[in-house]
Amino acid sequence: MSLTPLVAVAVLSAVLSWSIVALVRDAALRRGLLDVPNARSSHERPTPRLGGLGIVAAVAVSVAAARAWLGLDVRPAAILVGLGLVVALVSLADDLRGLPALVRLAVHLAAGLAAVAALGPLDVIADLGLTAPDVARRIDSVLTVLWIAGFMNAFNFMDGIDGIAGGQGLVAGAATAAIGWLLGVPSAAVLGLALAAACLGFLPHNWSPATIFMGDVGSAFLGFLIATAPMVAPATAQPPVGLLAFALVAWPFLFDAMLTFVRRAARGENVMAAHKTHLYQRLTQAGWSHGRVAGLYTALAGVAAAIVVLPPALGRPTRPAMAFVAVAAAALSLLVVQAERHLKIRPAGADRPAGAAEGSPRA
Repeated sequence: MSLTPLVAVAVLSAVLSWSIVALVRDAALRRGLLDVPNARSSHERPTPRLGGLGIVAAVAVSVAAARAWLGLDVRPAAILVGLGLVVALVSLADDLRGLPALVRLAVHLAAGLAAVAALGPLDVIADLGLTAPDVARRIDSVLTVLWIAGFMNAFNFMDGIDGIAGGQGLVAGAATAAIGWLLGVPSAAVLGLALAAACLGFLPHNWSPATIFMGDVGSAFLGFLIATAPMVAPATAQPPVGLLAFALVAWPFLFDAMLTFVRRAARGENVMAAHKTHLYQRLTQAGWSHGRVAGLYTALAGVAAAIVVLPPALGRPTRPAMAFVAVAAAALSLLVVQAERHLKIRPAGADRPAGAAEGSPRA
């Protein structure tokens, strides 16, 4: 696989993203499409939203160009981007008018079902060999849909401070591109590069202090593509790289979202109520800047991605990565506790009354 077309895809995606985000920001300012701070917000002044439109457009155009103009076989990536566009359109309506949580969830589940129908499920139970292949495939289909919908919602919840979601998208895209390159899978390489470059073009506008937020249109689109990225590498690829390797790349988001959910459930809180108790939120409440927290989460994801990708020929990449994640997750939790004790603060929202369903506190 030649590097030249891949570089062209990356440059096109980055330039388009940066340019379109700038245009969207100006249009949002003129039309008053601003995210006004509320009790759950991590920002202090009204800020334009819908910057995710630049990411969506950049990825879609770049993948289409790779297929039409560069002649690369990117059909699986094109299918996922097409489904991602549907998700983005619904999320845009949510950004502009607001949609019930059940409607958003139904769309996320439908997108997961469509992805499984088009590309097949991720092998989870099948890899364990615990049951008959046809039974394993049915179970894996359900698990894949739940994984996609669950990750999309987790990604949305985690898009709460400047730069954090764009940084995770940059790392996940770069890791997907590297895996696609090493395995000789153009679809994965193109999708990953388009995604990483689009986030790279977005981050100058969104790094603290952000001049625009990506909104649900961006976070839902990114969440869907990151969750489905393992589906673009064929099961016959050697060596096989499964869901676990891709999940490890996104571990800071997954760990923060899952730990916060479990903690709130154990305290008997309404887990669907608004709150500000994610680990990254607690760090900002303890005095860390948005840039410092976003940089930490991006670096933690980047180290895990490097451990997954760098071993020769991707030979058994998950074991050392899992060891790193276990240590880093414990260190992150301890860091949050120590930061709060140092300033003697109580996590905001810990005793907040039940309210609207949780969503991303825009930042």
